[in-house]
Amino acid sequence: MARHGLRTLSGEIAQPDGTLTRGQITFSDRIVEVHAAPTSSDDYILPGFVDLQVNGAHGIGVMTASPDAIADLGRKLAGEGTTAWLPTAVTATVERIEQVHAAIAQAASLAVGPEGSQAAAILGMHLEGPFISPRRLGAHPALNLEPRGEAFKRLRALPVLKLVTLAPELPGALDAIKQLTGRGVAVSLGHTDATLEEARAGVAAGARMFTHVCNAMRPLNHRDPGVIALALAPSAARSAFIADGVHVHPEMLRLAWRARGTAGIVLTTDMVPLAGTGGEASWDVGSGRARIDRGAARLADGTLAGSIISMLDSVRLMQREVGVPLAEVAVMAATNPAAVLGLRDRGQLVQRCWADLIVLNRRLELRAVFVGGRELS
Repeated sequence: MARHGLRTLSGEIAQPDGTLTRGQITFSDRIVEVHAAPTSSDDYILPGFVDLQVNGAHGIGVMTASPDAIADLGRKLAGEGTTAWLPTAVTATVERIEQVHAAIAQAASLAVGPEGSQAAAILGMHLEGPFISPRRLGAHPALNLEPRGEAFKRLRALPVLKLVTLAPELPGALDAIKQLTGRGVAVSLGHTDATLEEARAGVAAGARMFTHVCNAMRPLNHRDPGVIALALAPSAARSAFIADGVHVHPEMLRLAWRARGTAGIVLTTDMVPLAGTGGEASWDVGSGRARIDRGAARLADGTLAGSIISMLDSVRLMQREVGVPLAEVAVMAATNPAAVLGLRDRGQLVQRCWADLIVLNRRLELRAVFVGGRELS
């Protein structure tokens, strides 16, 4: 991205340690300086959100969209405060996943358009399945595979693959985790029936995250704690939550925050094409048709099939209903997701990082979005 003129904003600036500093931030395409200073502005300045799990929104589904449509979805996400994201492919045939990957790769390479028309950066592809438990499919079709053999070899080699959700108890899973992390692909444990010991083995093998904790997982039990117990304990892997108040109750989110601390939690939306459509549309998940029902996307039998929230919606819920200070929520929504992918130049407002930032007023309403230092119109 070409360097352009300097710009300065003033307000309460979210820091990587989860505090707010009243001051000024100066940036071009990257952040030049952040310093404390008196200011009359009451705005909040946060790092742009990084969403690691987006199946679609505004009627656009990643599994069926053209490269242009995926790029357009990135523009819509930027308008909601998300400045970087992972288009997410769900369980399907290997051939179909390869086609989706090609569309994502092409979308990532498209020009972002003239100044004022930028999109959230596509950081790569999240592959959520097919290497998941047949007992914890959720809304995924029953096309699950073991993470080994020719299918795994083909999918592991996809050039823009950046994150894989898999079940660590499956045959070959621990070796698969090592192979993926060895080529720079992050692994998240999810859609899993893992015991506590199997989950520990997955983290020891290199997994960095747990996918939508409490959903499509072996339930927590006081005599058989399972994977959720590990996700709620100090661990090298961060725990991703869908903070919509439906997938996980706010009181459970509060418990997770107390148990893991700010540094241990990632916010993702797991949003689906029904998000932003107004509620009348339906969506073919692959295992059935989903509609908006009781605050989320659901199949006809009530099975949850994804969320309809934006990252900003989840930030508001965490701040207002769970009680997490706003600057700490920003760490969960931006800094920690970037860290899962090993990115040090996104997700935080520090010198030399990309100038991806958002401005909120005191009511947490979006006032401005900057992607690479350029403001969206």
